[in-house]
Amino acid sequence: MSSRLESVLAFDVGGSHVSAALCRADDYALGSVSSEPLPAEQTSASFTDLLHRLARNAGYARDLVAGAMLAVPGPFDLEAGISRMQHKLPYLYGIDLRHELAIRLDCEPCRIRFLNDADAFLLGEVGAGAARGVARAAGLTLGTGIGSAFAVHGRLIHHGPGVPPDGEIWNLPYQGGIVEDFISTRAIVASYMRATGMERQVVDIAAAAPIYPAARAAFDEMGRHLGQVIHSLLGEFRPDVVVLGGGIARSGQLFLPSAQGVLANSSILLRISELLDRAALAGCGVAWFQRKCEAQPNAPSAASSAV
Repeated sequence: MSSRLESVLAFDVGGSHVSAALCRADDYALGSVSSEPLPAEQTSASFTDLLHRLARNAGYARDLVAGAMLAVPGPFDLEAGISRMQHKLPYLYGIDLRHELAIRLDCEPCRIRFLNDADAFLLGEVGAGAARGVARAAGLTLGTGIGSAFAVHGRLIHHGPGVPPDGEIWNLPYQGGIVEDFISTRAIVASYMRATGMERQVVDIAAAAPIYPAARAAFDEMGRHLGQVIHSLLGEFRPDVVVLGGGIARSGQLFLPSAQGVLANSSILLRISELLDRAALAGCGVAWFQRKCEAQPNAPSAASSAV
């Protein structure tokens, strides 16, 4: 294998910052991770400038990597490389990001690809984290919203028994609202406010949990809802493991016991992400090299693997 094909440049585009690293093909290990906040100047040019700078800091060299894969939030036209987001990063709406980034990286547009961020998270855990070797896995990212992804034998699936439309659970009906109303940062904040009359950030509520019962109760409540959602909405998919990531997962000790209590009679295992902030970057590498292998003659297809 030539050195050019042994790594891919991975980007993780978040709501407040962007990270980049080179990811190796053999074990999906990451090189030095470079990260910066989103640009203060909200233009597509400043955004691609940021990506170019991060690529350079991560060690990108045009002739030494296979290409670039970006983990991005939705809605995003992954095939076209065009953002359809209006609620966040609105300055990228309708922009051909593949074309703009190819110019900055001095490479062919076909070497720039895109992946949903929740899918990237789960693929990272499948390839190098908490879901290695697992036949059926689901990934949930817990933050301002709840992202979800599903994989069978290491390959993403977006439809099939037990998989909601497009693999998304955030907007599924649940207890008179939707799932995201009960499992998110705003759910924890709302629970704490109901108990105390005070509005606090989730990080502050987590810090207060060892001392204040209301703070512990807010995480307990979310954990119970998490367990119920996994039991009722993911049960048909029959995951062996559900990997939990996102900012809230860093406080797993505060909500995991209550979630596991709901699932006590289930065979489903809950695991906190092993890779955390690096999961999506590793997942970009997994997605890139899976696609490369599937393009080879006689390679098994994703459809044949997902049985």
